[in-house]
Amino acid sequence: MIPRIKSVTDISDYKLEVLFDDGKKVIYDVSDDINTIEDFKDLANVQGLWKQYSLDKSRTCIFWNDYIDLASDSIYEYGTEISY
Repeated sequence: MIPRIKSVTDISDYKLEVLFDDGKKVIYDVSDDINTIEDFKDLANVQGLWKQYSLDKSRTCIFWNDYIDLASDSIYEYGTEISY
């Protein structure tokens, strides 16, 4: 089953706090992706782009534009779990 995102919040320095429907909450550090994936470099280089993230209608993807997105299953698996 694909994890569905309940909410996403920008917390600072290319980190997102993501809450899933099952109650799991993680911090996902996008800076690793910015440093390794060419398309993601725009998040650091294009002023204001970082703040323009959206959650898709299926709640399984956070995206910035047509070529920068994060799948919920990757965030779920690789994010650092936090407690409330």
